Amino acid sequence: MRQAMRTTRTALLAAALAGVLLSLSQVSWAMLPTSPGAEPAVSAQQESSASGSAGGAAAARLDKKQFRNVKVAVENGIATLSGTVDLFEYKSDAEKRVRKAKGINAVRDLIEVAGPAVSDSELQAKLGEKLAYDRVGYGNTFNAITLSVQSSVVTLGGHARTDVDKDSALALVSTCPGVKDVVSEIEVDPVSMMDDETRMAVARAVYGYPSLNKYAIDPAKPIRISVQNGHVELYGSVDSESDKEVAFIRANGVPGVFSVKNYLQVANQSTETQKAEAQK
Repeated sequence: MRQAMRTTRTALLAAALAGVLLSLSQVSWAMLPTSPGAEPAVSAQQESSASGSAGGAAAARLDKKQFRNVKVAVENGIATLSGTVDLFEYKSDAEKRVRKAKGINAVRDLIEVAGPAVSDSELQAKLGEKLAYDRVGYGNTFNAITLSVQSSVVTLGGHARTDVDKDSALALVSTCPGVKDVVSEIEVDPVSMMDDETRMAVARAVYGYPSLNKYAIDPAKPIRISVQNGHVELYGSVDSESDKEVAFIRANGVPGVFSVKNYLQVANQSTETQKAEAQK
């Protein structure tokens, strides 16, 4: 009888041990990669959790009043922004904010600017005046930024003396109601001590001439001077063809100036005539 009980106990222990070994074997095989060098599989639930986490981080960065009508959806690290804002500045800011969110690799910006409708001519006049007085007291005489408006899309071109001047012009336009988009084609003049000296020398030569010093009275209507590696360009508006010619001669006579391009416009002169004069 004792022998029978011992045999039964041994059989039960053997069965229990076999079960434990089988369980450990299954766990070990489940933890091993399916092939050499392969990473453990990521479940759909984990992927969904990652997207949800990135979406939450992106949404948190848009928790501002100006983004109340903006929606964000995240898939595979790509955030898609939709909805409306009142100013172009807000659209640009929303994209910048979401790009910094954890888990976001790219942003698709489909936000529409739904502010008040403003005609192109009105925007042209309003922005032209604002840009004319922008950076007054900070050497705006040496900025020659051009402006065009088409279908509420503003394009800025020409030259800026520094990156700060360029950024200031872009910020000014972006905060104007009615602007739906902004295209920047502004070129920043090269950083050069020689060019800085040339700018001052040309300014003294032009504004120091009796018939031209009147253009220094209104800071919004100067003869603008842009210099790139010793090459000078003149912009702005003057009262007569003779003033335009004198400005060119004065600038061209400054030592160290390699060339002068005269883009000065004559007030009340037809566009066709000015184009013909520029081609001479």
